[in-house]
Amino acid sequence: MDIFTEEERKILQPFFTNLDKPVFVLVNLPEVVKGALFARYSRSPKSLRRVLLEEFILNPEMNFTQVAAMEEKVLFQKFIATKKAEEFYERVLIGFGDDSVAELAGVHLACEDVSQLIAAKALEDNRIGISPLEKSTRYVFFDQKENGKYKYYRDPDIMQSDFDNLYEETLNFLFDTYSEMIQPMTEFIQTKYPKTDDVSERAYQSATRAKVCDILRQLLPAATLTNVGLFGNGRAFEYLLNKMYASPLAEIRNLAFMIQEELDKVIPSFVKRAKTEHGKAMQEYIKQTEEAMWKLSKIEGKPKRVWIELVDYDVDAEEKVIASILYPYSSLSLNQIRERVRAMSLQEKKRILEEYASRRKVRQHKIGRAFENAYYTFDILAPLGAFKDLQRHRILTQQRQLITTDYGFDMPKEIVEVGLEKKYKKAMEEAKKAFNKVREKMPLQAQYIVPLGFKVRWYVKLNLRELSHLTELRSSPQGHEYYRKIAQYMALKVREIHPLLAEHATKFVDLKDYHLERLEAEKRIDEKIKKLKKDQVM
Repeated sequence: MDIFTEEERKILQPFFTNLDKPVFVLVNLPEVVKGALFARYSRSPKSLRRVLLEEFILNPEMNFTQVAAMEEKVLFQKFIATKKAEEFYERVLIGFGDDSVAELAGVHLACEDVSQLIAAKALEDNRIGISPLEKSTRYVFFDQKENGKYKYYRDPDIMQSDFDNLYEETLNFLFDTYSEMIQPMTEFIQTKYPKTDDVSERAYQSATRAKVCDILRQLLPAATLTNVGLFGNGRAFEYLLNKMYASPLAEIRNLAFMIQEELDKVIPSFVKRAKTEHGKAMQEYIKQTEEAMWKLSKIEGKPKRVWIELVDYDVDAEEKVIASILYPYSSLSLNQIRERVRAMSLQEKKRILEEYASRRKVRQHKIGRAFENAYYTFDILAPLGAFKDLQRHRILTQQRQLITTDYGFDMPKEIVEVGLEKKYKKAMEEAKKAFNKVREKMPLQAQYIVPLGFKVRWYVKLNLRELSHLTELRSSPQGHEYYRKIAQYMALKVREIHPLLAEHATKFVDLKDYHLERLEAEKRIDEKIKKLKKDQVM
């Protein structure tokens, strides 16, 4: 937790709901400043408050004092307007029960020092109404200590049990191993992929650093502390709070209380029901359903170890999509149009798809909604790091099983090449031993121990439009090796079973392999920087 001087506190006080808690809300800031602040936050080892202070307020290039001064003139009027708005929303929400009104107020919320794969994923699990941004394991090293201790979550249930010493010893060993490998892995990567004349020093250092972070993050346990920035509306935050209050994990429940406390300062009317009988009933419904399913779902058997497989799909997907393409431009019913499509020749179907989708020039040109009529379900067994990245896709259904060490861990080839295989394997095996001991009594809390390199099973159900977005984005050259493989597999399976649709839906999927994944992206950033400087001179 950051400690600020009296002078720093005086500067920061107007912009945060508190300066001494890990959960807080941004206030009195223009939206453009909030957006830029959260963007910088995701790639910085600093706290959000420290980023605002050092890189915005005290940075003369940002002209922050001018922006803030403009905002200060209307603070009193804003306060009065806010009070009146709160009174209005209170009447509507209580008097008429119109929940959609709660979507009209948005809040930027920061949650710092939360566990990467437990609390952060709980925060990011809402699919509608909340936009998350998390501190990246790709741009920031996690070797720092605070008050002589590595930054990982110390679960109170574990720390008050007989496993407290085992837990800390195991996680300290993982962080020690991670920290000790940074230098030799950096030297190895820079030797293996030397800088060329067409690459700037900035781009090269960023690309090689990202590569090292990608490799070594496998050692980071689920308990590793991270920062998450959220922008969301009141209705979404209320639902998030209800889910978090119902969690069996202390970290998530405690985080819900802190979030509630901060949101009560800025949008109290929108989240107050999470504390009422209405909210408690919702929480009991969630909690009791979870408990009942754990008791009921005792399905025995030996689990398959297939890394990814297509479980099911719409056999008549082409008919559904083409009929949906034509539907808005017809007066016939959907069933009538489908009958016509069944009778079409292959050339007729191709022509319709060409007219509808062939004008896409880049992946950012989203394919039309008709492609939402075809569905696919994939079962995935991959390193937690890949789940960490893909879980953030929201327009689909994802559910994971408990985090365990049962499926083994991934061994990055670079670890073997640099000669650190034994050291890496030792750390992972120690984590597995500790996990197995703790899970005998605390299966949920034991998840905190598991490093990102261990595999987890989850399924993804998505329509073809979302599959198009996911596979074209996640197969791009700058993507992490593991989720690129998952994206490529999904695209190839659709091309195999639905070639007419895949020709357009997976048009920009990249099937090639890359070494320094971030290099081309960093070179493009260099070009943008040059152009920006040139424009400023002009």
